[in-house]
Amino acid sequence: MTARVRGAAGARAVATALGLAWRASRALTIAFAVLSTLMAVLPVTIAWCTKLVLDEIADGRAGAGVTAALGAALAGCGVLTALGPQIVQYVRDESGRRIGLVAQDSLFRATERFVGLARFEDPAFLDRIRMAQQYGGATPGMVVSAALGTARTAMTGAGFLVSLVTISPWMAVLVVGAAAPSLAAELWLSRRRAAMLWGIGPVERREFFFGQLLVNVQAAKELRLFGIGAHLRGLMNAQRRAANAERSRTDRRELGVQAVTGTTAALAAGGGLLWVLVSAANGTGGVGDVALFVAAVAGVQAAAGGLVLELVTVHQQVLLFGHYLAVLDAEPDLPVPARPRRAGPLRRGIELKDVWFRYSPGHPWTLRGVSLTIPYGTAVALAGRNGAGKSTLVKLLCRMYDPERGSVRWDGIDLRELDPAELRARIGAVFQDYMEYDLTAADNIGLGDLAAMDDRGRIEAAARRAGVHGVVSGLPRGYDTMLSRVFADPAQDGGDVGVHLSGGQWQRLALARAYLRGERDLLILDEPSSGLDAEAEHEIHQGLREHRRGRTSLLISHRLGAVRDADHIVVLDGGQVAEQGTHAGLLARGGIYAHLFALQAEGYRQREDRDAGAPRDRLSGAR
Repeated sequence: MTARVRGAAGARAVATALGLAWRASRALTIAFAVLSTLMAVLPVTIAWCTKLVLDEIADGRAGAGVTAALGAALAGCGVLTALGPQIVQYVRDESGRRIGLVAQDSLFRATERFVGLARFEDPAFLDRIRMAQQYGGATPGMVVSAALGTARTAMTGAGFLVSLVTISPWMAVLVVGAAAPSLAAELWLSRRRAAMLWGIGPVERREFFFGQLLVNVQAAKELRLFGIGAHLRGLMNAQRRAANAERSRTDRRELGVQAVTGTTAALAAGGGLLWVLVSAANGTGGVGDVALFVAAVAGVQAAAGGLVLELVTVHQQVLLFGHYLAVLDAEPDLPVPARPRRAGPLRRGIELKDVWFRYSPGHPWTLRGVSLTIPYGTAVALAGRNGAGKSTLVKLLCRMYDPERGSVRWDGIDLRELDPAELRARIGAVFQDYMEYDLTAADNIGLGDLAAMDDRGRIEAAARRAGVHGVVSGLPRGYDTMLSRVFADPAQDGGDVGVHLSGGQWQRLALARAYLRGERDLLILDEPSSGLDAEAEHEIHQGLREHRRGRTSLLISHRLGAVRDADHIVVLDGGQVAEQGTHAGLLARGGIYAHLFALQAEGYRQREDRDAGAPRDRLSGAR
C-alpha cells in the first residue's frame, strides 16, 4: 500500500470520526475544539509572561503597574492551567460516550445490510467484526480526541518554537531535528502494533471460545463428568500465552527504539541548555532569556513528544478504525435489486430448477442439480441421511444464500428478483438450531412477530398450540419470567434469578414463535420435534397437521414416521434428488427411503421386544 493511499485512508478515517462526533453532539464538539485551542496557548503565554517579569526585575526598571499586570496574567493562566485539564477531561469523556453510541449504532446498522449468512460464516470477516466492535465504539472518540490533541500540541509547539527562534535559530533547528527520528520511529511502531493486534485475532478468538466453554451451562455436565475442565483450561492458557508472547515482543521492540530516540533528544536539550547558560554568564543573554529558553526547549520537546504520541495514537486508532470502516463499506453479501418485484401471496408454489450450491469454491457441492416443486397448499417432506443437503436447501428457500447455478422460484419469480425482507415476511419456520434468547418467556415467543410483541392474547394462544402454555404459566412470574440467569440481580429482582428450561420446553417455545407468525404462505419445519419424547412428539405433530392443513409447508425430519403423512416426500442423497413420491409408493419402490424406514422400524421393534422380555422387579413386580 503506497503512502498516498495510506494517507487518503487515514484522512477519511479522521473525517469519518469527526463526522460521528458532529452527529453525536455539535455543542460538545465545538466546546472540545475551543478548549483545546485555549489549552494550547496557555503554556506559551505563561513562558512569555515569566520572561517579561524576570527581565523587568533584572533591569531594575519594573513599574508597579506592569509587574502587577504581568502577575495577574500569570495568576489567571495558573488558574486556567489548574482547572482546564479537568474540564477538558469531562468534555472528552462525555463526547466519547456519545460518539461511541452513534458509532455502535452505525456498525450494527451496517451488519443489517448482510441479508444472507455468508458473512457470518466467514472466520476472517468475523474477526473483522470483532475488531470493529471492540475498537469501533471507543476508537472514533479517541480519534477525535487525538486529532484535536494533535492540533493543540502543534500550536503549543509552534509557539515555543517561535520563542526559541528569537533566542537561537540554530538551537531551534537542533531541537526539531532531534525530534524527527522519534516521530518516524513511533509511526513505524504503531503500524507494527496494529498489525500485531490483527495477527493475534484468531488466537484471541480461540482463547475466548475456551473461556466461554468453561463457564457454559450446557457444557458443564460433560466437563465435570469427563474431567476435561483442566484440559480446556490448558488450551485456553496456551492461547493467552501465545498472544502475550506477541505483545511482549512488540513491547520490547518499542522499548529499544524509544530508548534510542529519547537519548538523542535529551542530548540535544542538554547541549542547548549548556550554551544558553554560558551566554548568560558572558553577558550576551539575559536572565529572562535563560528562563524562556528552558521553558521553550522543554515546551518544544514536550510538544514534540506529545505530537509524536498524539500522531501515533491517531495513526494506530485510524488503523484499528479501518476494521470498523471495512464493515461499513462491505458490499452486501447478496445482491438486492434496486426495484425488486413484489413477493405476492403464494398461489402456484415454489420451484427449484437445477440448483447447484457449495459454500465456497474450496468446498464440495452440497446440492447438485436439485429440481423439485413444492405445490401450493401441499405438505412436502425432505428425507435423507445426515449431510444430504436438507438444511442447505432450507437456507436457499429463505434466501440466506443464492444458488451458484440454477434458480429458486416463488410463483415463477426468481428469489433474486424479490426483496429478501418481503420474502421472509411470508415465511414461518422452526429451525433445527433454534435460538434460546436470554429474555422473558413472552419475549421469546413474541420475537416471532414483532407486531404481536405486546399482544399477550396472541402470545398465549401460540403457546397453547405449541403445548407450552402450562409450563410457562407455572413459572415464578408466568410469561414475564426471565429464561436466563445471565442478567440476574437478586438484590433488585427480589431473589428471582431466572429459570432454565429443558431442551424440549425450549423447542416448544421455538414452535410457539412459528405459530405466532400465523397465516404465512410457507411454513418450514426443520426437525420440529427432535428434542421431544414419543408422546410429546405425537402431540406436536398432531397439532402441526392441523395447522398446516391447506397450507404450503416443508417438513424435514430424520424420524420418518413424522413425515409419512406428507403429500409428497423427496429423498436427498449426496446433494441430489434420489427418489420422490408418497410414503406408500416409496416403500413399494424399495429404495433409500424404504431402507431407512425399515431400519427405524426395526429399532422400535427391537426395543419393544427388549421391554417385553425384561425381568420383573422382584419387589414391585414391574418389568
